[in-house]
Amino acid sequence: MKLSNDNKEDEKTKSFRKIAISTDNENVSEHFGRCPEFTIVEIENKEVKSKKIIENPGHATGFLPKFFKEKQVDCVIAGGAGFRAKQLFDQFDIKLITGIHGKIDDVIQKFIKDKLESGEDFCSPGKGKGYGVEKEDSKHD
Repeated sequence: MKLSNDNKEDEKTKSFRKIAISTDNENVSEHFGRCPEFTIVEIENKEVKSKKIIENPGHATGFLPKFFKEKQVDCVIAGGAGFRAKQLFDQFDIKLITGIHGKIDDVIQKFIKDKLESGEDFCSPGKGKGYGVEKEDSKHD
């Protein structure tokens, strides 16, 4: 299924994008909040301007959507994400694309070429327990 754009600005005409991809060993991680790392990519005029890997700063309800909004990320790509995370990304006006798998560099190129297709979300309640970064009850400032 081809991705549709719910944002007011057409993605094809947007010249600058900043995306975050849930990352595990150079692949898209199945679990957004529990992934060990995120790949942050700045794209300008359909070219990668920068790409860096950051350690997952923490997995607590509501923290990551706010964190990415402060970093000016406008799109997050993951294998899966929980229902609450999806709601929070909507509130922060960050597009969330789930059901993605594969090598990070391949996913970036598909995104740039507007060929990235969402699939079945890999996340379900409790499925990620024991993988990656554990969910914290504490709140981040």
